[in-house]
Amino acid sequence: MITGLNVPMTDSATPPVLSSGTFTFGAGGSDPLSVRRLGFGAMRITGPGIWGDPADHDTAIAVLRRAVELGVDFIDTADAYGPDVSENLIREALHPYDNVIIATKGGLTRQGPDQWQPVGRPEYLRQCVQMSLRRLGVERIDLWQLHRIDPHVPMAEQFGVIADFQREGLIRHVGLSEVSVDEVKAAREYFDVVSVQNLYNLGNRSSEELLNYSTAEGIGFIPWFPLGNRALLGPDSPLADGAARLGVTPGQVALAWLLRHSPVTLPIPGTGSVHHLEENCAAALVDLDDATKAELDALVIG
Repeated sequence: MITGLNVPMTDSATPPVLSSGTFTFGAGGSDPLSVRRLGFGAMRITGPGIWGDPADHDTAIAVLRRAVELGVDFIDTADAYGPDVSENLIREALHPYDNVIIATKGGLTRQGPDQWQPVGRPEYLRQCVQMSLRRLGVERIDLWQLHRIDPHVPMAEQFGVIADFQREGLIRHVGLSEVSVDEVKAAREYFDVVSVQNLYNLGNRSSEELLNYSTAEGIGFIPWFPLGNRALLGPDSPLADGAARLGVTPGQVALAWLLRHSPVTLPIPGTGSVHHLEENCAAALVDLDDATKAELDALVIG
């Protein structure tokens, strides 16, 4: 049984995401960048299979604008989402991004719905950056992340050209996605890695080693798929009874655990629904005490 959850009452005019705290990318460098820890992942505002336009364009725009109203100032996207669709919608909804940080990724190509293939050739990565700049309508990308390391291209070539992008002023900060500790260490020979983005949630902790390394090094850890699957969110979830009794959802418990688990985690739950967005953002108000956190830590979810 999950016990000890406390959802504080706040003024309805106070954006809930403010309660998630902040994280600073590049805190030890000369150009730090601070954001609120509960962000928004803009993958699900596209069509089925992360392919094509959303079924309801106006709803996608409304979701992005509502996220900012709720206090989100960190939005994660990628050129491969659509492809291009997510970045275009973000520009339409939010440009000129008043105090909102847009992070994007490059290095994955699309062949159809739910199909993804990495391409890390330097000339392609340069195209990714240049086209994201154009679509987002910015002169510099605040956080650009290599979506995947291409196993068929030497890492030195991929990391080297990314370092060039930073020196040229095309990108401000650099992150990596789906990487190991050793790969992060290799990349840090070329540039300061300020973020990593790996699959991670309460039910899948396969990247715990990377999270521990990130925590020790002050690197932002952006868990994708932060809500997990039906094992966490369904009616038979081990979180369901306690969440219902306390008036919160299993998803809010899962997000609250991520925020509590390490000071460097930045969950980016994504959705194409305003209602679901509001539910996710309210997770910032869920306070897990030490006993509850320990119970969640001990859960084994298949």
